[in-house]
Amino acid sequence: MRREPPRELRAALAADLQAARRETDALFDRLTPEALFARPIAERHRLVFYLGHLEAFDWNLIVRDCLHAPSRREDFERLFAFGIDPVHGDLPRDTARDWPAASAIRPWIAAARVDVDEALATAPLTGWLTGAWAARLAVEHRLMHAETLSYLLHRLASSSLVPQPIARHDAVTPAPSAWIDVPAGRATLGVARAENPYGVWDNEHDEHAVDVPAFRVQSHKVTNADWLAFVEAGGYRDDALWTDDDRAWRERENVTHPAFWSRRDGRWRWRALFGEVPLAPATPVYVSHAEARAYARWRGASLPTEAQWHRAAYATSDGRESPFPWGSAPPVPGLHGNFGFAHVDPTPVGAHPAGRSALGVDEMLGNGWEWTRSPFAPLPGFTPLPFYQTYSAGFFDDRHFVLKGASPRTATAFLRRSFRNWFQPHYPHVYATLRCVDDGSPA
Repeated sequence: MRREPPRELRAALAADLQAARRETDALFDRLTPEALFARPIAERHRLVFYLGHLEAFDWNLIVRDCLHAPSRREDFERLFAFGIDPVHGDLPRDTARDWPAASAIRPWIAAARVDVDEALATAPLTGWLTGAWAARLAVEHRLMHAETLSYLLHRLASSSLVPQPIARHDAVTPAPSAWIDVPAGRATLGVARAENPYGVWDNEHDEHAVDVPAFRVQSHKVTNADWLAFVEAGGYRDDALWTDDDRAWRERENVTHPAFWSRRDGRWRWRALFGEVPLAPATPVYVSHAEARAYARWRGASLPTEAQWHRAAYATSDGRESPFPWGSAPPVPGLHGNFGFAHVDPTPVGAHPAGRSALGVDEMLGNGWEWTRSPFAPLPGFTPLPFYQTYSAGFFDDRHFVLKGASPRTATAFLRRSFRNWFQPHYPHVYATLRCVDDGSPA
């Protein structure tokens, strides 16, 4: 007898998908019509690709692969299937004219959504546990792209966006940072397959315990004020602080300050999502891994390992580990941190004391992903997703580094302890910041 997904599971998946669609639809609604065909980041597709990609991913995974339904529009299902990794391959050379018009894409989107919604509501999902797993990760895939779309829109001229109010924090004094002692102990990476076999991405399996020696960690993320001292001290000109590859990238791209910064009339400014504002000294700096590594060397410190980050975030004074830095209560955007679309841009560090870890470390979740020095690699027991074999495996190449935490544009679904983000070191567009550790290791 075939087992079917429980009705409650179907309803929850449908509700979560609708909520995720509202987030991504709202971002496209903020674009002027001509901006849809812009390419704000040279290594990425034009924005029109993402308009179709979200629906193609859902339809291909849930309707085609799980239900084996015939193609609705094969050219779009293929055209919008895959994005671009900024490390691999040459820069895209397509023009705006190479893409279908929005008037052709949007009716297909509406039809694809009907198919997906009907599948989630009534269709027998072959091997329903795997089918529900695929549907759950399709929702998370869309939420990931809500963040990707945000930093893509961040690179557009403000005239390409429907105006929105911008919060200013340039008058806020940064909270003082201190070194926090983290005792030796165990960090649990990933999640046990037996505990959560059908709800996470493949790189989160399997659970792996790491013994971590004692170290010290900064209580707060590195702020724009901290980074300004690095800039004024000549950090971008000091070759001793940069690896050979990082220095080559810095010189090739003429990197002299963070990508979110600009200098006008002798003053530093910061590009918020909807326009420029004076640089806020108290908000976290957003930088690439290469820049973060150079800064840590300048401080005589290093970036944390993935396991050290876990210790700082989840360790308790009695030797246990919490589900969240603040304990076991579910994350509340705006209370425990700047995540879950509570704000568009970063807020001053230290503004969410309810999210402080048991050891006294602030904002481990929210206000900016945090770089680690750990290359993105499989945990012991890794097995590729049965329905998305290349999701993680193609990035186990020693050219990507693990990020932990969350940004203002990160959905709360990704605040689970096992979730792992990753990017290559010379990609400056991500909402990523850092905090240093002192453990006697080089950066």
